[in-house]
Amino acid sequence: MLEAAIRVADRGGVEAITMRRVAQELGVEAMSLYHHVPNKDAILDGVVDMVFAAIKLPGVECDDWRDAIRTRASSARVILSQHSWALGLMDSRRHPGPATLRHHDAVLGVLREAGFTLPMAAHAVSLIDSYIGGFVLQEANLPMTTPDDVEEVASGILRHLPAEELPYLTEMIRDHALRPGYDYTSEFSYGLDLILDALEARRRAPRSGSCDESQSGFV
Repeated sequence: MLEAAIRVADRGGVEAITMRRVAQELGVEAMSLYHHVPNKDAILDGVVDMVFAAIKLPGVECDDWRDAIRTRASSARVILSQHSWALGLMDSRRHPGPATLRHHDAVLGVLREAGFTLPMAAHAVSLIDSYIGGFVLQEANLPMTTPDDVEEVASGILRHLPAEELPYLTEMIRDHALRPGYDYTSEFSYGLDLILDALEARRRAPRSGSCDESQSGFV
């Protein structure tokens, strides 16, 4: 049933998940679903847990915590790109399932075992997940998915761009986006490495005991 609900959402977004549509996907009557789940919210909780279960868990055995988090972040990006409708749903559930809880615990475990203080670990989770979610949303809405698409779109923009008025944008398109082999998807790894390196530098820095270290927006 949950697999059917995910297929429905992949086609029509999370708002398409209704008891009726899931039942249609399964070829059964909607009322029969109530023998398995009490309501639609239970289905939403379940599909979120399945999405979390598909994301590769980071391992605390990695020599460098950044490798563990990088692996998890890359996996999350792939899975969420396939199910981008889940982005707005994953943090909204009041009854997270076992895979969701196990996932969060594993991520926090990598950071805590690496020496992050509890507030720093919370900050790191918030920052990394915001980056992953934001990149997936941006990538999903870009009018290009392949290097050929990039060349077509960028060339079209460049043809109508007033180079003298917008010299830096012209330079970016001409000398960066249109260079042979440019692939926008590589931006994910570049940005993620910047975040992880900055967190590592903060982890190694002497602790000042400032109020910023003791306060966290992570719940």
